[in-house]
Amino acid sequence: MDILKKHILLVDGMALLFRGFYATSFRGNFMRNEEGIPTNGVYQFLRYFTDGIHTFQPTHVVCCWDMGSKTFRNEIYDAYKANRGAPPEELIPQFDLVKEAVNIFNVPNIGVINYEADDVIGTLANTLSKDTHVTILSGDYDLLQLVAANVDVAIMKKGIGNYDVYNEANFLNKKGLYPHQIIEFKGLTGDSADNYPGIKGIGEKTALKLLQTYGNMDNILQSMDELTKGIRSKIETDIAMFHLSKELAEIKCDVELEFTIDEPLQINATEIEANLIKLGVKHPPIESYVSSNFTV
Repeated sequence: MDILKKHILLVDGMALLFRGFYATSFRGNFMRNEEGIPTNGVYQFLRYFTDGIHTFQPTHVVCCWDMGSKTFRNEIYDAYKANRGAPPEELIPQFDLVKEAVNIFNVPNIGVINYEADDVIGTLANTLSKDTHVTILSGDYDLLQLVAANVDVAIMKKGIGNYDVYNEANFLNKKGLYPHQIIEFKGLTGDSADNYPGIKGIGEKTALKLLQTYGNMDNILQSMDELTKGIRSKIETDIAMFHLSKELAEIKCDVELEFTIDEPLQINATEIEANLIKLGVKHPPIESYVSSNFTV
């Protein structure tokens, strides 16, 4: 295959699994299989996964995963994500089960110890986009910093098949910033979901205005006399936390990993459905997502 015609779909596996689990578990129906193992998260993951393939028509797919709750970011800041509790007990057995389901599609599962899935996605996007179109599928807005030439980020919206796609052409209009400014923005505002504070008292509106006016923190610091006394005081007080928060927010794009692009994705719906049944996982109708690129 001509490498310029390749289109890689990088799937944020954990984001899809958690989203799928919570989208279905509120009813109390965990869809236990014959062995009593909950499968609701895997079922909904497969709905998102197959719809992503159907919608974006990639030639290749890679699924990226976290490899534990602790990463190098916890070494930098021990409170990083410390506000998150343990996953529900019904979700825990589905972590391995969902990877087995992905294997049935002959899609590689990739994760690197001490790094988050975001870092793996960033590294693959950075490497592959030099000569291949890349689409990142997730619900995590942190990944927007990866938008670049040949790299799109598809943010999942409510329901199935609803995506907000960010690319190099529309990013500034959508966000009011450039992709590389996202980590500066996070450094200013912090991230309550990941439990790092940024600069206390600087909210999203103020951060956006500062970055639209000055571009980055270096320029802000050179223009302190133009700021209000209150904003100047907040920055001076918490500048160290800005740099720490920015470091935590930045996705690593140089993780050491071995990956080669194998044969194009081929979906044999009949075979996949048979193997999912053997795995004990209820699944959406795979044939619904088969296009002319795939086999039945």
